[in-house]
Amino acid sequence: MVCSLIILLTLYFTLCLALLNTLSAAFVEEITDAIAINCVQKTSHLHFYFHDIVSGKSPSAVRVAGSPNSSIFDFGNMMMVDDALTEGPKLTSKLVGRAQGFYAMASQNEASLLMVMNFVFMEGKYNGSSITILGRNPVFVREMPIVGGSGLFRHARGYALAHTISVDPKNGDAIVEYHVYIWHFQGFVVA
Repeated sequence: MVCSLIILLTLYFTLCLALLNTLSAAFVEEITDAIAINCVQKTSHLHFYFHDIVSGKSPSAVRVAGSPNSSIFDFGNMMMVDDALTEGPKLTSKLVGRAQGFYAMASQNEASLLMVMNFVFMEGKYNGSSITILGRNPVFVREMPIVGGSGLFRHARGYALAHTISVDPKNGDAIVEYHVYIWHFQGFVVA
């Protein structure tokens, strides 16, 4: 009786493991080299202006963390943004996308930010595509890594060079010029 029970339990657990293995195999699918061969690596250079508006009735950047009695430039302050990306340095120039994410004052000794941002494009062939920037952002002239993307920027990597055009010392509004260099793939097929 005990021997039959052991055999029955062993058979039951073996079937359960086989079923579990079959179900988990559907979760991961190997992509063949034939699909990878269809991918073409592209290099894109984008040039635009970032408008960080912290003042007025309808700011595009708002403080979400930090000391309420401190300046937005003080260590520990975090800003959530939905900033305009434009073709020219004036806010009224053609809108090409939005910068959505946050930045935080990450240094006690200098004006340096931690930047976690998606640049979502709304114009031309890149409409609906985005790139993701994650890195240190010292305020005046800087370079930040591109760690990913979506749409036409799938599998993106590269860097963004940013140069501060102006910062209003009274209200903190800023205009930043970006040159973005992106290596990405086109023709990637998802089965």
